[in-house]
Amino acid sequence: MAVTVLERKPRRSGGSSGRFVVQEHHATRLHWDFRLEMDGVLKSWAVPKEPPTRPGVRRLAVQVEDHPLDYIDFGGVIPEGEYGAGTVRIWDRGTYALESRKPEKLVFELHGERMRGRYVLLRFTDKPENWLLFKAKNT
Repeated sequence: MAVTVLERKPRRSGGSSGRFVVQEHHATRLHWDFRLEMDGVLKSWAVPKEPPTRPGVRRLAVQVEDHPLDYIDFGGVIPEGEYGAGTVRIWDRGTYALESRKPEKLVFELHGERMRGRYVLLRFTDKPENWLLFKAKNT
């Protein structure tokens, strides 16, 4: 069976335009890569279960390294033997408006196809890379 690798399109980094993407990543373990365009990079979190689309659902989101902006459009196959090997598809994308940014808490409004409304990323106190991602009530 032939495997197709889709090339990432280079993108110039200007100012932050407030874009986000969620990529379903079938790697060693299925997870979703939640990425916010911020400070000229994609701030990134790995979410082990499907991201929440309704209030009351909380998901672990493990902060990982920042990614270049050109990852925002990536969908395809990362070849075996390379970091992150597996299939990646765009699960959701859109824009966001940042309401509040503190070291332990981000609040933002998402305007995507699946994820719409006010969301919060809240850092755990036990491990700095662990955050909770949830949709706020009354959005």
